[in-house]
Amino acid sequence: MAKELEPSAPRDWRTIQVYSMASACLVIGIALGYLFRGSGSVRVPTAPSTTAATSAPAAAMPQMPSLDDMKRMADKKAEPLLARLKTDPHNSTLLNQIGTLYKATHQFKEAADYYQKALDADPKNIPARTDLASCLFYQGDTDGALSQLQQSLRYDPKDANALFNLGMIRLQGKNDPDGAVTAWQKLLKSNPTLPQEKKAAVEKLIAQAQLAESQKLSGGNQ
Repeated sequence: MAKELEPSAPRDWRTIQVYSMASACLVIGIALGYLFRGSGSVRVPTAPSTTAATSAPAAAMPQMPSLDDMKRMADKKAEPLLARLKTDPHNSTLLNQIGTLYKATHQFKEAADYYQKALDADPKNIPARTDLASCLFYQGDTDGALSQLQQSLRYDPKDANALFNLGMIRLQGKNDPDGAVTAWQKLLKSNPTLPQEKKAAVEKLIAQAQLAESQKLSGGNQ
């Protein structure tokens, strides 16, 4: 994640450029959803390598899969998990894994359905609730997403993934750089053993959001 971030913004950046950077980070931090999560997630279908495609002749370049193609990949990948679910229908962890497959292929409605079932089975399943928030946000329900993240933080006020996504959605969905900074500063304060590269990534986002807030205030005073 840290390698994907741009260097700290120069002072002559405009707010819209800061938000463009944040939008790219949102795709990485929320659509994938694992900036601060461990490696226990299921393997998900991926698109063909763009690195290989760029070196091939134009006529031989593979087509990027459509959303329908990606859904079929997710359906196929989910088959063994769904088979297990028949004998253990209230397994919150298993439901969360199925939701993750669909979220990774941008099938946000299907993913949200499985995350909600995971929460029905175990309301304290914070990864499922945080991922449900991501799906709601991508479906346009910013308030619903924020509500789910706040609920996650009631169960665990230090959860790094929920705090990171809270900051992103405050910034991106509510045009609230100050709210984003508050969430990210709390993330750093409550997770002092955060790996250095992740800490550096959050610190850069804080600096850029503070710049956005400063430009927002100065623009309102003109």
